Amino acid sequence: MSIRAAAAEDLEKVLDTLTLAFVADPPIRYAWPRPSDYLAGFRRFTVGLGGRGVEHQSAFVTEDFSAAALWLPPGVEPDAESIGALMAETMPEAKLAVIGQVLEQMGGFHPTEPHWYLAAIGVDPARQGRGLGSALLKHALRFCDAQGLPAYLESSNPKNLPLYERHGFEVMDVIQPEDFPPIYPMLRNARR
Repeated sequence: MSIRAAAAEDLEKVLDTLTLAFVADPPIRYAWPRPSDYLAGFRRFTVGLGGRGVEHQSAFVTEDFSAAALWLPPGVEPDAESIGALMAETMPEAKLAVIGQVLEQMGGFHPTEPHWYLAAIGVDPARQGRGLGSALLKHALRFCDAQGLPAYLESSNPKNLPLYERHGFEVMDVIQPEDFPPIYPMLRNARR
């Protein structure tokens, strides 16, 4: 299986894949319950969360774009300003307070030391179950291990926990204020 870094001209294809992969994601659909709102907001959210990975050559795709992962290398952060503006503009006002609690709790688990952050990973639903997500994880985790750095992610779907655990991630806790679906912050120490 061929995996490569996504180039700037690949961003729309990466977003297509991730939009399909997250269409039934519980926390994402909590934030954007109506299909039109999801389609209007998710791509911009994803760019804010992990789009900087493309410019740092830490966004990876399979050759046919059926799977994509947006990693942020050490020292690169999500675009919090654009995410905040997008949330205020597109998410139901009644849910913003709960989502604010989620973001605050997530910030408490996010490592402060140098690390690799998996902002988003997804596989086209028509291609799931074929090892594409595992292949993307293995590819990027080689960089973490080579640099002796941990990797961090927030799993937004409990069905994905076994996948991450097979690759060495451990659940740190559960984030679930009020009626929000659970999010699992997960950390993986570097392996030598």
